[in-house]
Amino acid sequence: MKKFIYLLFSIVIFYSCVTKEKQPEVVFKKYDETAELEKQQNHSKKRMQFKLFQSKVLDMNSVFEPFKEDLAYFSEDDYQSLKPLILEQNIPTLQKSVKEGKLTYEKLTLFYLYRIRKFESDSTKSLNSIIALNPDVLKEARAKDQNKTSVSEFSMYGMPILLKDNINTKEMPTTAGALALQRNFTKNDAFIVQKLKENGALILGKVNLSEWAYFFCSGCPLGYSAIGGQTLNPYGRGEFETGGSSAGSGVTVAANFAVAAVGTETAGSITSPSSQNSVVGLKPTIGVLSRTGIVPISSTLDTPGPMTKNVIDNAIFMDDMLGFDKNDTASKQIKEKHYNNGFKNDLKGIKLGVLKNLLSDSIYALNINQLKKAGAEIVEITPPEISFSGFTTLLNIDMKHDLPTYLAEQADKSIYVKDVKSVVDFNLKDSLLRAPYGQQLFDGIVKDATTLEELEVVKASLKSEGEKYLQALNDENLDAILSINNYHSGIAAVALHPTLTVPMGYKTSGEPISLTFVGKRFSERKLLEIGYAFEQLTKARKMPENYK
Repeated sequence: MKKFIYLLFSIVIFYSCVTKEKQPEVVFKKYDETAELEKQQNHSKKRMQFKLFQSKVLDMNSVFEPFKEDLAYFSEDDYQSLKPLILEQNIPTLQKSVKEGKLTYEKLTLFYLYRIRKFESDSTKSLNSIIALNPDVLKEARAKDQNKTSVSEFSMYGMPILLKDNINTKEMPTTAGALALQRNFTKNDAFIVQKLKENGALILGKVNLSEWAYFFCSGCPLGYSAIGGQTLNPYGRGEFETGGSSAGSGVTVAANFAVAAVGTETAGSITSPSSQNSVVGLKPTIGVLSRTGIVPISSTLDTPGPMTKNVIDNAIFMDDMLGFDKNDTASKQIKEKHYNNGFKNDLKGIKLGVLKNLLSDSIYALNINQLKKAGAEIVEITPPEISFSGFTTLLNIDMKHDLPTYLAEQADKSIYVKDVKSVVDFNLKDSLLRAPYGQQLFDGIVKDATTLEELEVVKASLKSEGEKYLQALNDENLDAILSINNYHSGIAAVALHPTLTVPMGYKTSGEPISLTFVGKRFSERKLLEIGYAFEQLTKARKMPENYK
């Protein structure tokens, strides 16, 4: 019976295509970026003085080839008619529209594919945010439509999401933005991808990132990779930084290229692009989400995390990635759901620490005042000075040992680079293409002779320093300490504390600015609840003007 229904459905789809007018073909064309690059050299920030915009290796026509026929019968009118149902809508609203028959998972997926092509094929609006698309995603979306039964409004079922391209997927290579991993067709999904698929999420594709998660070159542009080119911020192309290293994750969520995206963070790589792109980003406590199948920097500090347009989606997305992973030594069994019975929109009884030295920032001060008026207890704090000595050493030695383990156990067997040194040597054979901004940090890893015993001393010292800075969380019994953008990301990282970034406004230039909540370990649910109340209070997020 099920086969008959599917056949009938396929016939309906076929005849709907026959009766609809075929649309003109959209072709991605390389453009002359000389004048644009010359203009970019006048930027006040040196790392915004780009050497190139477009990828020299990625062919977006090939990326979109599997969808050529389906998109040929999806018109601009179809796209415009779906915009009110999809743009900026949260997951419960999208699921409700599907349940009511106003939307299907296939149409939702087609909408995002069309939207990505619409902007990425336009040289005046392209964001260089996409590296790969799942060739089977439309087939999978149709299957979700056929098999849906009693889908919860608080589920990722049928929701198209994007992954940072350092997260393994069976359908697409995992490159970390590096040409050395261009053919890294892994046999297995990352653990969190397995969980997302088990919960019905659709893996739409992979996004650009700072190459090797921004622990590769020194002072180079955020969001650049040899595979994907230069990711651009939709709030100001070439004007504002994208943040990194999860640049593509932040950019694609901001531009509504998917329901949500997964980022990864070692120290600031979710917090920074979330802040720069006016999206909600959660960097969980180490161990809450599995790292198996993710290209590493540091097994001490690395974690994936959800990046979304709103707090509710963040909690739902987070829940559908949870699971104990026996192959990740840091993995924890988390039983409490982050969106269990929703969030109360109430700040009464919440105690928040604010940094005295940041109160001179008018946007920060204004938002703190709003929180106070809404019932939160505000405690002004001045954390002690701390030493960050040894931080680079921690990353160097962790990556020196963790990357070979990934390459041996979780990468495609055809990948012939086996460690950092072999990547450095590979890049030197064509440095203009493979490492145009240099590979100073990889060189530093190769030279660093710190032993594993010495590393343990460094880790303990950094963790102690981070805990000292955040001691007010315990001394004042605070629910969170509030900072601006990724101001606290390194400190929270070494102390192994979670952070939640929520949009709080825009500078006079139009550049986004966010409030970041640093909480106690394993306080993700509390942070999300506070973040939700703050989001409802301010409703600060706005879509990028040129991507509406």
